[in-house]
Parts: sequence; C-alpha cells; structure tokens
Amino acid sequence: MFGRKSPHYEESAPSWPEASSEDVPSHGGPSDSKMDPDSGVKRGLKNRHLSMMALAGIIGPGLLVGSGGALSNGGPASLLIGFGVIGLIAFSIMQSLGEMTTLYPGGGAFISLADRMVDKAFAVAVGWNYFIIWAAVLANEYNVISSIFVFWSDKVPLWGYFLIFWTVFLGFQMLGVEAFGEAEFWLALVKLLGLVAYFIFAIIYASGGLIGQQGKLGFTYWRDPGPFNGNGFRGVATVFVFCSTFYAGVESIAVAATETRNPGVAVPQAIRQVFWRIIFIYMGSAFFFGLTCAANAPGLVEGASRALQSPMTVAIQTAGWEGGVHLINAFIFITCLSAVNSSIFIGSRTLLYMAHSGMAPRFLSWTDKRGVPVFAVIVTNAFGALSMMNISTGASKAYGYIVNLSGVSTFLVWASISFIHIRFRAAWHQQGRTRADLPFKSLWYPWNAYFGLCANVFLAFVQGWTTLSPFVAGNFVDAYILLPLFPIIYFAFKLIKKTHLWRAHEIDLDSGRRTDLDGKGVMAEDLEVSAPSGKRTTLSSRLLRNF
Repeated sequence: MFGRKSPHYEESAPSWPEASSEDVPSHGGPSDSKMDPDSGVKRGLKNRHLSMMALAGIIGPGLLVGSGGALSNGGPASLLIGFGVIGLIAFSIMQSLGEMTTLYPGGGAFISLADRMVDKAFAVAVGWNYFIIWAAVLANEYNVISSIFVFWSDKVPLWGYFLIFWTVFLGFQMLGVEAFGEAEFWLALVKLLGLVAYFIFAIIYASGGLIGQQGKLGFTYWRDPGPFNGNGFRGVATVFVFCSTFYAGVESIAVAATETRNPGVAVPQAIRQVFWRIIFIYMGSAFFFGLTCAANAPGLVEGASRALQSPMTVAIQTAGWEGGVHLINAFIFITCLSAVNSSIFIGSRTLLYMAHSGMAPRFLSWTDKRGVPVFAVIVTNAFGALSMMNISTGASKAYGYIVNLSGVSTFLVWASISFIHIRFRAAWHQQGRTRADLPFKSLWYPWNAYFGLCANVFLAFVQGWTTLSPFVAGNFVDAYILLPLFPIIYFAFKLIKKTHLWRAHEIDLDSGRRTDLDGKGVMAEDLEVSAPSGKRTTLSSRLLRNF
C-alpha cells in the first residue's frame, strides 16, 4: 500500500500480518501479482464484468417475483413511487460510495471504510447487518428456484431440489473469480434482453396489437382496481420494504472492487451504470408491470401455488397465452442462476474481510490458490437453508418473512454509507485537502449525503408501521427485530474491545490507495514514493518512464 499509515489508524487496523514476499506463493504461484496481499483474493474481474454487474448483476427473483407482492399491496402508483423514491436514495448512496471506493478500493469496501472513518465497533455493526442482507436474499433465491422446479415436476421434493442447487452453486464458486465474472457478464446480458422483450410485449399489449386481442388495454388497471389498489399511503409504505430488497445489491460493486484489475477506471464507470439501471430496469419494470397486470390479480405472490408467479406471468396468461408461465419461469430461473451466484460471492467476501479484521471467526479468512475464500463461501451458502421454511409456510409466506428481515438491514447499511461519506469529507477538509484532489467527485455534496442518511434512517423506523394497526405481534417482530441489532452489536463490541471513535484530524487518508494492474486510473498526487536519489517522485511518473 502506498503512503504512510498514521499511528492512530494502526490501532484499529486489521490485525493480520502484512503480506511479505515469503507469503505470496501460498496464493497461487506465477500469477501472484494479481493477488490482493491483504485478503488473498485474486484481482481477476475485468472492467466489463464490473460494469455489467452494476447494470444488471444482482437482478433476480426479487424484482421479477417480489414485485407481485408490492403491486398487490400498493397498486401501480405505489410501485412507481416506491421504485422512484428508493431509486433516488440508491443513487445518493452510489455517489457517496463511488467517491470513497475509487480512492480506497481495498478489501471490505464500506466495512473497512467504517473502521477507518468512524470506529471499528461501527464497522462490526455495518458488516454483520450487511451479511444478514445477503443471507436473507440468498434464502429467497433458493426459495424461488426450488419452487419453480416443484411447479414443473413434484416428483423430487422441495428439499431435494434445494440440495441439488446448493451443491452446484457451491462447486461453481470454487472455480474462482474469473469464472464468476464471466458468468455474471453473460447472465446479466440475458436478463437485459429478457426485460427488453417484455417491455416490447407490454407496449404492444397496451396498444391492443396482440393477435386476437379485443380492444386496447391502455391504463385499464390504473382505473380498476385503481392506482393504489384501495390501500392509500399504507400501501405505499409497504412497497418501500419490497423496493429496498429489490435495490439491495447496487452497492455490491464496492465489494467486488477488491477483485477488480483496474478499480480506478472500472469503479467510476460502474457507478455511472447504476443511473441507467435505476431508470431503465427498475422504473421501466415498475411502469410496465403496473400497466399489464391488475393489482388484485389472484395469481400474484399470494397465489396458492408454491411456484411463485410474477406480474409477467399473470400478464402473459391474461393476454391469452396460458403456457406463458413456463416461459417466464424459465426466465426467472436464469435470473436465479445469476442472483444466487452473486449473493454467495458478496456474502462470502463480506465474511472474508470481517474475519481478517477480527470481526468474524478467523478460519473464514483462509483462501485457496485460486483466491477463493473456501470456508466463507461454505458458511454463506449454508444460510440458503433458511429457504426450507417454504415446506411449512408455503413459498409466498416464506418470501414475505425473509423480505421483512432484510429490508430494515438494507436501510441501516445505506444510512451508514452516507454517514461514512460525511465523516470522510470532514477529515478530507480538516487535513487541508481539496475537492479537486478527489479522483471521483460525488454529485451535490453535502446535500446528497445528508439526504441519503436522513431518508434511510426515516425509512428504517417507518417501514413496519403498518403492523401497528391492526397490531399483529408476529408481523411487528418480523419488521423490527433487526432494528435494535445494530446498536446492540455496536455498543457490545465497543465495551468489550474499547474501540476509539476517530476525530477528523486522526483519520488516515493515505494508506490503502491501490494502483490499477494495467497502469490505468493512477493518481499522481497520491502515489508518492522515495526515489533512490532521495527526491520525492511518483509511481505514475515511473510507469510513464517504463513505457
């Protein structure tokens, strides 16, 4: 790492030893220049991999299936409002994250930034809440993929399908980050093409252009059952929880930055892709789902079938193609392949960094010669077994329970990212640095960061207010049980470890800046090293001389 570590940061820095030349061979021999010296993972993701992950990587059954529950609860207008508001918050979060991650692309992403900018206890709380999100998302995806196959053939029991897919995904993760990146690239491309095809179908359907269609559909479902499906603001509030789960994952490119060859180029590029993801994928889906599927359709998530049906399925069947359920389920299955893969990847890398930093059991930090955190992958994948509550509750109820669990954690993690950004800028200013020194500049700071912080804290508290009237104890606990977990983890770790809350002038702004492997995205002012003559020179000037 370039620059010097301040003595203040050394106290809270990860406790594992610095990698030396003797340590390197244990991570893979000839290609060791591609290994991250701190975490042992391989820097094998290309720019196109990260860009496609940002655009469509984590999109899966949450959007395609879960939007049915959101539409049923709130109606088409609530769906648009929910996607729009959460989209603004997600955009704010990504601007904050882009500014910091481009500068510090090391392991742990915003978890390590929480340690650096705030307090190690704060980082522990953020890290475990973030892992909970991906454990819940993974369980939901296994729930959906197993339910689809039960719908196609019930000769194999639900738990049998789960075990088959659990083993397959575990094996694939062991192939390494290059295989993961390549698979995500092509699966994301298929998802984009599938959504484009559905949007074209929706336009033709609404215009009355389908063969045999009697009259135009237009905005019929906005009139009956109505834009809010009779639920008013209560429905809008419920949709926020669903939408937070749909958007969860936009921040995952920061986690993947450690395994990217050229983060100085790839991360800003991927951050810009998020804007188009919000506009095209999320807002486009919200509009066309509400246009082509009635909010009171019996075949949405509340349907009796354990094979969860999405608004796409309902719309195609209503349009007259009964066999369309198989086409949509096949498409959802493809998205599940990508979503399960991404969930295991992000969850395992979160555990990996926390293990290195003393925030999780040490054995989770071990990586093999391919740079795969084997034990972290196995533990993360094991949480997919939560999907087996499907057996006793049914797929629909299981989905709802897990969504509520992960929703509040998403808001808390996003609020933490905004808070970390505010602390970073305070330290940056306090230590005499200027905005011009930043390689990636967040739009509309400080308003953007404060908006993200306030909006997420507000939504974390109000997301479950619908459980208060009428009061249902089980639903209330499901909605709010994770809210006190954040402060409990924070204060418990702080009291036990007696961690230090950094002041602005104490925060280390120099260590952890990394050079791109291909010589791109190097900051001349950041990478000063001592020349043999005793003069100060820069790594970028050396690279230019070498080439």
